[in-house]
Amino acid sequence: MLHPKILDKDKTALVVVDFQEAFRFPINDFAQIASRISIAVRGFQILDLPIIITEQYPKGLGRTAEEILFSLPPEFEFVEKTAFSSCGASAFMEKLRETGATQIVLSGLEAHVCINQTAHDLLNEGFEVHILEDCVSSRFTRDRETALRKMQMNGVQPSCVEMALFELMRDARHEQFKEIQELIK
Repeated sequence: MLHPKILDKDKTALVVVDFQEAFRFPINDFAQIASRISIAVRGFQILDLPIIITEQYPKGLGRTAEEILFSLPPEFEFVEKTAFSSCGASAFMEKLRETGATQIVLSGLEAHVCINQTAHDLLNEGFEVHILEDCVSSRFTRDRETALRKMQMNGVQPSCVEMALFELMRDARHEQFKEIQELIK
């Protein structure tokens, strides 16, 4: 029997918030975080789980980072938004509800603005939120740390890419285990 705070593949979707090219230079660990998000995206694709990616005003902030784009099929549809919380975009909420997911694995930028507001709004909408701490950042470390503390104090579950993928598989006999194992090496 699954603990209620362990990810369940039948209930989980990945959300990548605003990991866009305009942040490449202001965010010190941008390349490392982009690589981790790319692994999460590929892992969710291998496990055939839903992925939603938002872009905050892409005309001004550019598209999603190349590292992530390379992991996506060409027909992938992004959700454009102007609200800081992804939940402020009706297209986001529609896509999320279409997945049927109740557990949301959250990643992206910036931890203290769009991630924080999205996480709290998702909690308010009744979703269980797991944050991939190795897949979120802010321009300043203190902002990231403050955001993570606030979100966890309010019910967001801390996680990381490898933890999430292994929770979703649950067993080394899972048919995609070897492929996921190769991905995270």
